[in-house]
Formats: sequence, C-alpha cells, structure tokens
Amino acid sequence: MKPIEILSAIPEWAKASPEDILASPAWAMPCRLGEEQCVMRPADVRPAETLDLAIRLGEEDHVLGIADSPMFAEIHSIWTSRADVPEPMLIAMVEKDCGAFLQLLENVARRQLRIIGLSQESAPRTDAQMLFAQVSSQGETATFSLDLTPAIIAEFGKLRNIDTTHETVRGFQLPAEREYAVFTMPDGDLATLAPGDEVLIPEAETIPPRIVAARLFSLSGNGVAPWKDDGLLRVCAAEGSTVSLGELLDAAAGTQPQPIPPPKENEPLNLVRNGRTVASGHFAGLAGHPSFSVDASRLAR
Repeated sequence: MKPIEILSAIPEWAKASPEDILASPAWAMPCRLGEEQCVMRPADVRPAETLDLAIRLGEEDHVLGIADSPMFAEIHSIWTSRADVPEPMLIAMVEKDCGAFLQLLENVARRQLRIIGLSQESAPRTDAQMLFAQVSSQGETATFSLDLTPAIIAEFGKLRNIDTTHETVRGFQLPAEREYAVFTMPDGDLATLAPGDEVLIPEAETIPPRIVAARLFSLSGNGVAPWKDDGLLRVCAAEGSTVSLGELLDAAAGTQPQPIPPPKENEPLNLVRNGRTVASGHFAGLAGHPSFSVDASRLAR
C-alpha cells in the first residue's frame, strides 16, 4: 500500500478538515522553485517584519508578506532602507528578484498572481487567518505570510500534503490485535463450546501470526495489506496492543518488520467473530498440536 492509501483509510486522517491539515506541523506541500523541486512547510520562525504586497490570486485579493532573505538578493540589499524606495521601483525590484517565488505561489494556488502594489491594510489579522510558511533552495530559505480564504485553505489543505515521515504522523497510534489463527467452525459446534473444550488451531503452526491494526490493515512479514472482516473465527491475543503508523508505513515501504512471535503456553486468548468475542481461553496443546482451550463461552445459551 502507498502512504497516501494508508493515511486515507484511517478515519482520523481521512476526515481531517482542510483547516486541520493546514494547521498540522506535518503539512508539507510539494512545489517547484525555478527548476528545483522543493517543499513548502510551516515557518520555523514567524518573521518580525515583512514587505507586504497587495496581490490578486485569481479573483481574490490577498496580502502577501515577504520576509528578508538572501534568496532575494536585491531586496535583501535595500531591506533596512526599503521605506525610502519609491513604490514603483520597489515593486519592479520584487517582480525581478522574487519572480521564481511568485511563480511558485501561482502554481500551488492554481490561480494567476498579479501584484497590485504595496499593501495599505492596517487591521491586524489573527493567526488563524494567516499562513506562515517557508521554502528552501540551495541552502537559502524564503519565509512569507499569506492571508487565508476558504479557496486557498481548500487548495493547500489536502491530505496529500501531509508529510508521512513527520514524527507527529509516524507516532500516531492505532489499536491492534495479535492474530494467531483464522478458521471456520459449524455454527452448531460453536454454540456448544463449553469450558474445558479444546479447539485445534493447526494454523498457529503453519501460518505466521499477523497484526490486525484498527480493523483496517494486516501487518505481517509480507508487508501491509487492507484488512476486511470476512466473518471467520479468529484466535487473537486477549491483551490488546497498539501499532504506530510509522511501523505500518515502514512495512509498506518494504522495511522488514520484526517477526510476530507465536503464542506462549497458557497465553490468554479470545475467539472472535465479526468483532465480537464469542469465547475466552488460553493457548494449549492437544496431542502435540496447538489448541485453543476454552475457559468461558460468551454465547447466549
């Protein structure tokens, strides 16, 4: 499975709003600055001063704040005296010096960008109304601010712009079950299970255990695959566990996961069908073969 397929299958991520995605520290939007591929990310430090431009993106008016950066050499050279530069000359310098950056913004916003002039807006905006971001190229970083509108939030706040290598994503925990065997049993036999019964589970010898994560994915030595409950009986560890999203992503990328150990003697187990525990017991052996030893039936009599 691809990282975006895994992320899209997890409700907490799939249902995240564009605002939530854009506010995430894992937000990372692929872009191109000139001929170089780069990534737009949340700004490490919000700039104390910016050169504020009134721009138009498509049909929307915005304020773009450009921070001082050696990436924009001419603007950088007159930064402390920029207030003394006539506006037409300053705008011409921005268009020449920041052309590749402005093209980048135009491309990621999917809207034509036009500079109107220096911004005359004086009313402060809240952080929730602003994007503070940065892009880096050849060791230099450009930091900027942009006021947000629903259209820009929707364009920038897409799930595909989440960096699945970020620690906040990799550390996301999913509930998990250690599954030791899967088999069928006639309903009549299942209904008569009683304490002391032994159910042979040869699968525990022949098929490696796997992890079922959030009832969405199966994790085994073969990697990660979508999981769907097919209504079969499943022998699972009674003790719940968790698996990190990072572990799933690593396994999906081909990193060999740690093998899941087989059940230990007398390990508490549950017999599960359709998400419901139908019997509890422990791991045992019958005539030298692994078995599920029933301690209690959960089925109504």
